[in-house]
Amino acid sequence: MEQYFSATQKMEQEVMFPSLLRGVFPEPDEASPAADGRRDLYERYQLLKSIKPVVERGLGSVTEQSLPGASTHKAPDDAADADADLEERLSHHLNGLQQVLTHLTRDANALTRRYSQILEQINLSDGQPSW
Repeated sequence: MEQYFSATQKMEQEVMFPSLLRGVFPEPDEASPAADGRRDLYERYQLLKSIKPVVERGLGSVTEQSLPGASTHKAPDDAADADADLEERLSHHLNGLQQVLTHLTRDANALTRRYSQILEQINLSDGQPSW
């Protein structure tokens, strides 16, 4: 999780002009297999920015949003069954969370790299004589 926070913090610090990312698509080697190829880096930047507060707040905000009438208590017969697979369910969800955070970290790092390349290209074109 620290890598995710580090990557998103670096992205937020370096990307000073997100509009430069409009119409720029990820490099083929940076695009994840499940990523929507039609989403430009600006849209990915906005997505990463909107997800970050949710991750920072953690599970507390998710449990607060649960339905007020929904009960988490099980009948006594079901309690033994629920306890039996509790560890397996927790492991499954933690594994899924780790995969999502790894994917988001990779996206944030790729976006930051591409933004730096765009700035380098702008700086190089500004340094060229215009004769």
